[in-house]
Amino acid sequence: MAKGWLALILHAHLPYVRHPEHDNFLEELWFFEAMAETYLPLLRMLSRLEDDNVDYRLLISFSPTLTSMMEDALLQERFVRHLGKTIRLADREEERSPKGSQRRRLAKFHADFYRDALFWFEEKCARQVARAFGKLARLGRLDIITCGATHGFLPILGQNPGAVWAQLLAARAHHQAVFGFSPDGFWMPECAYYPGLEKFLAEAGFAYSFLDSHGVENAERLPDRGVYAPICTGEGVAFFGRDRETGLQVWSAEQGYPGHPDYREFYRDLGFELPVEDLAEFIIDGKIRVNTGLKFNRITSHRDGEKELYHPEAARERAARHAEHFLEGRLRQVERLAPAMNGRGPLIVAPYDAELFGHWWFEGPDFLNYVFRKIHYDQETVKCLTPGEYLKRYPDNQLAVPAGSSWGGDGTFEFWINPSNQDIIPDLHQAADRMREAALLLTRSGPASGTSPVGIPGMREVGKQMLREIMLAQASDWPFIIRAGTSPGYARRRLQDHIRRFWALSRMLDDGGIDSAVLAAIQRADNIFPECDLSWYTLPAPGNIPLEA
Repeated sequence: MAKGWLALILHAHLPYVRHPEHDNFLEELWFFEAMAETYLPLLRMLSRLEDDNVDYRLLISFSPTLTSMMEDALLQERFVRHLGKTIRLADREEERSPKGSQRRRLAKFHADFYRDALFWFEEKCARQVARAFGKLARLGRLDIITCGATHGFLPILGQNPGAVWAQLLAARAHHQAVFGFSPDGFWMPECAYYPGLEKFLAEAGFAYSFLDSHGVENAERLPDRGVYAPICTGEGVAFFGRDRETGLQVWSAEQGYPGHPDYREFYRDLGFELPVEDLAEFIIDGKIRVNTGLKFNRITSHRDGEKELYHPEAARERAARHAEHFLEGRLRQVERLAPAMNGRGPLIVAPYDAELFGHWWFEGPDFLNYVFRKIHYDQETVKCLTPGEYLKRYPDNQLAVPAGSSWGGDGTFEFWINPSNQDIIPDLHQAADRMREAALLLTRSGPASGTSPVGIPGMREVGKQMLREIMLAQASDWPFIIRAGTSPGYARRRLQDHIRRFWALSRMLDDGGIDSAVLAAIQRADNIFPECDLSWYTLPAPGNIPLEA
């Protein structure tokens, strides 16, 4: 009989990056890298656990923007092209490297890795990666929930109830369309909670969500079991708090496993090491250097200097040792916590960004594989459990309202609302107010006159595209990237493009005439959420609102 439980959670998200107007677009590489290095390896790893009948449990929250890109035929075709180029580069480097050398072995290792990704994408998944995860979920050990439709930062959007409703209800509808079942949980983008959000979650049909540690610890009533059991609001929404100890072991730049010298070095890539003339086929426009995915060095040391060549076998062995260390930590943790839990096993909630496993930490999927297998085979004290299973096992939980919080660096909203990016907020609020006006007009019941926008054929499609544009502008990624300084120019352009398109469509509504060429061009560019519904923006703040199951 287990004394405690481990809930491993991966938050899978990327902003919607799709540029049909360009044959090669730099930021689309974010998606291709994540697919090859994180999502296909995770899918392969989970499939093998199923084949071996390992009783693992994992929760993945897929953002609708990510699954929309996974479903997109244009991006699927471009991903196949990307994998082909990567394989050709690896094959070429194998031929150019001395026979018997470690560099030659590494080139072959990478060629095999990307060939395997291509095989899984084309043959095992028939290009439908999200639906392959859904098929695994129906077997019962993997659980999949949703997130804000475009990862909107909900504390910013809360001024306009329709903006919050759209993020929640579009996500729910999209999840149902892609996976074939409704999600019972909701990952709040950036774990950002503000008091009152639980009412939206409850009426949208979500049973639980997640907070950083302080969101639970600073609740209006002191939690009896700390973060090792959820708290529950009066509306019936449970909130699970993140465990700090597991976070440090994996996330910390100084103490975390991914920084070990044996692991593959993320920041050294052939795309920045070979002469440009040798990379013409593999970079942007033959001159803009990019990561190719071929990384031949190990971390070696965090000091500047020469990096030694990577040894995959040693790295996998290190991942196994780290998995053993991770489990030992959970055993000690459960033994320490169990006596104070008033008769129920402690739940250790360990959420991570999915891209940590494979993209940033190449050996991350191996680590997870070893963790699940060691928990299954090596002991009985700690077992894996999904949050949904926990709530079925323990339906009665302490009533408390969480504290406003996020999982940003200081636990507040500062990373998304600060002097570097706060100028974008008025634009979002102004557009949200206009979106509500447009939605009320276009969903008005009763006969419409010929001069009314409601009576003009195609005007509802204008309104729906307005909804898509404002939701894409609301993505939390844009203020985050601006604040972090990683690609601030791109983030501002994307936000401004969506706002500009929104107002161009709004003018069609004002003028009572549709520019079909402009509408079609915008629809081609931003074809997300075919199931969007204008009525979402007409809903008031939570009350007794009839919602379809």
